[in-house]
Amino acid sequence: MKIVWQKREAKVRDVYETLLERRKVAYTTVMTMMRILEAKGHLKIRREEKAYVYCPTRPEGVVMRSMVREFINRVFNGSAQPMLVHLLKDRRLTEEEVEELARLIKESE
Repeated sequence: MKIVWQKREAKVRDVYETLLERRKVAYTTVMTMMRILEAKGHLKIRREEKAYVYCPTRPEGVVMRSMVREFINRVFNGSAQPMLVHLLKDRRLTEEEVEELARLIKESE
């Protein structure tokens, strides 16, 4: 999704080549993931000559919120608190990120 958001529209080949710069990935894997994202409504597809072009259906922030909510529901039974505790204990958050979270929590009260 990040690549499609950055490019505003992309063919499977575009996404595949961009990912290949970072890590080894199979073309068919990229194609499957893009089809799944299209089936879930995150991408729309149109035919252009001999290839399909994918475009995001919603802004990045909207989709990220939806995906995070889905992840929290599936993995943490709908509660964000255990996820945050896990991130803190596993030291996945920097001191600056912890301070920012504390500030955001204080502002929301």
